[in-house]
Amino acid sequence: MKKDEIEVGGVYEAKVSDCIVAVRIDSVHSSRGWNATNTKTGKRIHVKSAQRLRRPVPVAEAPNSPKTARSTPKSTNPAAATKKKDPKATKEKQSNSKNSPKRLSAIDAAAAVLAESKAPMNALDLVKTMAAKKLWTSPGGKTPHATLYAAIHREIFKKGKAARFKKVDRGLFTFNDKATN
Repeated sequence: MKKDEIEVGGVYEAKVSDCIVAVRIDSVHSSRGWNATNTKTGKRIHVKSAQRLRRPVPVAEAPNSPKTARSTPKSTNPAAATKKKDPKATKEKQSNSKNSPKRLSAIDAAAAVLAESKAPMNALDLVKTMAAKKLWTSPGGKTPHATLYAAIHREIFKKGKAARFKKVDRGLFTFNDKATN
């Protein structure tokens, strides 16, 4: 648009933060451009040039002013507005989760596998064995063995001789029977 086509009080489409939104021109800015209000969010913005304005928005298309837009309910479904949460249902979910057995983490499952195994194992074999014994399966990661390897190393580094794992060779771990937990 051109500078002389823009009127104070008019509503125009403008590019704001890579989005095309309707803005209402409030006044002329002291240095250049215009002071405007985003009609969707109600935030004040500075339109520096007429090039940011796309086209005038017809009165029929112009959104409500921010005050009336905020007072309208978000949901137009009356059934959803009257639906309330059942406190008994949430308590039942919480009590059921307390009674169900806690799922093992990858490192806990690896410790269980190594405790049963006599031979040292690498991280990839541990992940395969944990999946076969249904102790733990990857939630969809591409390299669960690398994550497990790093977790085992972290535990050995932090706990030292008290760690559940012992590194016997490059990439091979055994269960540390002398671990104190």
